[in-house]
Amino acid sequence: MNIVIFGGPGSGKGTQSEKMIERYGLNHISTGQVLRDHIARRTELGVIADQYISKGQLIPDDLIVELLADIFKNNAEILEKGVILDGFPRTIPQAVALEELLKTLNTEIHHVVGLEVDDEELVNRMILRGKTSGRADDNIETIRKRLDVYHNQTTPLKDFYIENGKYRRINGNGAIDNIFSEICTFLDK
Repeated sequence: MNIVIFGGPGSGKGTQSEKMIERYGLNHISTGQVLRDHIARRTELGVIADQYISKGQLIPDDLIVELLADIFKNNAEILEKGVILDGFPRTIPQAVALEELLKTLNTEIHHVVGLEVDDEELVNRMILRGKTSGRADDNIETIRKRLDVYHNQTTPLKDFYIENGKYRRINGNGAIDNIFSEICTFLDK
């Protein structure tokens, strides 16, 4: 079972991914974590990525697709158990590239879990996360830019997955366990 967890920044993708990993035994790829690791190690990709992330912008499609292809090709066991993709795809061209990549690996995306949370709640969550995690991109100016980018570039992806019959709207407001229960009801079917 390959899953895309979809939602705005601060919608709880990482939190819910951890719970799905525990319950379903899936692997997890957070492109955000992978990119932050590259930035911390000052790799060539990390330096390029930091120029975009620090401004609240998305990484160019070709770089992110190349990164993901490398992960899959060098870690075949990831797709054997199934994977949760967190933070990818973020644009329709990325989704199309992902479909093509997975087709070459004889698999596909089976479900898209869409955590839907209103913007004000997202802002509050990210400000709180910034205070506790120290993430530099969780400040009000960058948060607003990230939300603008999300609405302009990523939200159209929702319609793409609805048309493909893979999108499931999950109310991302409320208690973590209640949100997870709704996700499980969907996935257990």
